[in-house]
Formats: sequence, C-alpha cells, structure tokens
Amino acid sequence: MARVTRPWRVTRLGRDGSTRVRADILAGEEPLEIRLGGRSFSVTMRTPGHDFELVAGFLVSEGVVTAREQIRAMDYRSGISAGGERDYNVIDVRLAEGVALPDTSMERHVYTSSSCGVCGTASIEAVRKTSSYAVAQDPLTLPLDVVLGLPEALRAEQQVFDRTGGVHAAGLFVDGELVCLREDVGRHNAVDKVVGWALLEGRLPETGSVLQVSGRASFELVQKAAMAGIPVLSAVSAPSALAVELGADLGLTVIGFNRGETLNVYSRADRVVTDEA
Repeated sequence: MARVTRPWRVTRLGRDGSTRVRADILAGEEPLEIRLGGRSFSVTMRTPGHDFELVAGFLVSEGVVTAREQIRAMDYRSGISAGGERDYNVIDVRLAEGVALPDTSMERHVYTSSSCGVCGTASIEAVRKTSSYAVAQDPLTLPLDVVLGLPEALRAEQQVFDRTGGVHAAGLFVDGELVCLREDVGRHNAVDKVVGWALLEGRLPETGSVLQVSGRASFELVQKAAMAGIPVLSAVSAPSALAVELGADLGLTVIGFNRGETLNVYSRADRVVTDEA
C-alpha cells in the first residue's frame, strides 16, 4: 500500500564545516488517476491516504456530484509498481443511475500537480463552477476570538507536518470545534479530502462551518469552499485578488493573515463579530 511518509537518509551541512548523515522523514507524493465509469477523468499528485475522500471531494469541486447517494461505488483498480507491488494509484468511480457523466470538456488533459488544483482544465470557461449552495444566505456569525484561535487548533493536530514539515493542512470547524482535518502535499488536495469526508458523511452543504487552511487563500480554495456550501474560508497567509473577488461575488467570507492575534477580512466582514460591535 502507498505510504503517507517515507524514510530517507540526508546529509546535513553546516556553515561551520560540519557534516552529518542522518535519517529524515519525507511526505509521500504519488499520482492518483481518477476514472469515471472506466474512463480516465483526471490525474492528480497527492499524498496517499484518505484517497476515497480525495476523489469524492474532487468530484464535488468539479460539480459532478452534490450528495453521497450519487456515488454508487469507488474501487481501486489493480496497478503494479516498478517493485512488483500493487500501488493503489487508480480509483474508478461508478456514479448512481441517473447521474450524468461530465462532458468530456471537463476532463483534465494534463497532470494536476500538487500545487495546482485547476491546472489541466480543458477550457477557461470550465475553471469557474456553479455551486448548488447559496453561501451568501448562510447566517453564520463568529466571535473574533474564535476565528483567531482556529490556526493554533489546526496546527496542534497536524501529525504528518510534525514528522515531515512538508504538507499542507485543511480543517473543518463547526462552533469553533475541529470536526475534520486532512493533510496533503497539495493544499487543494487537503481541502478536497475534507470536502469528500463531508460528502461521504452526508453533511453537505456544510452550513455554519469554517474552512481553515495552513497556507494561502487561492481562487481554487474559495471555489471549493463554495461548492461544499462552506460560508467562511480562513487562511494563515495571503489571499489572491481573484480569490477575494470570487468571495465577494459569492457572498463568502475570505479571511487572510490569520496569525492568532490579528487577521484581515476581505469579504463579508459582517460574519466576524468583535466586542466593539
């Protein structure tokens, strides 16, 4: 079975001339081919683990499904690695009767790297998806102190990051409590795994929730949150201009530079309530 981490020996060099050979732990990264009804739909680079959630979340993000009942089954297809072992790097999805296969224009014609969740989309028009959920109407409000505490709560549970220092994290919070955390070399994969968990648990839309991510807030992450009905996206780093514009257009709260003491709210600031308010 593919591994989340891999051991490796490294040579550490110091400015003082010191040389030390030591063991290190690397974050796993392998390709995953997603098939729909036997037809290749996309290939993404990911950290192995929670693969079915990743696939389910990816299909939500692409607008293929909106409920767990629309997925009849997901199965690994046999693939053999160079070492002669089964690699678990192909998943075939069978959609429920009546759920249409996506148009071939949605297929990803190149690899989706671990750093890009929309790379390979066949057309510019296919980049932006239409959500089934109106996040603008979500009445959620949150105390500022609660939002400021989310990054620390997320970081405290990042077990793979503690071992490797090389993965992103996404966490779903409800009433200030962490209900799901996933890690991956790709920030969009971490979000897809969280969204896929929510889909398979029958929780969509995730009204009244916050998606906290360990990196920056990109267009793709805002869109993934909207596709899952999540009204608030909070990031420890900066948002992009397109992410903010999309959040404002959809009525989704985009928060950046959430470092525990201060944060910036770029859209729908009314959802974050201060003592002064």
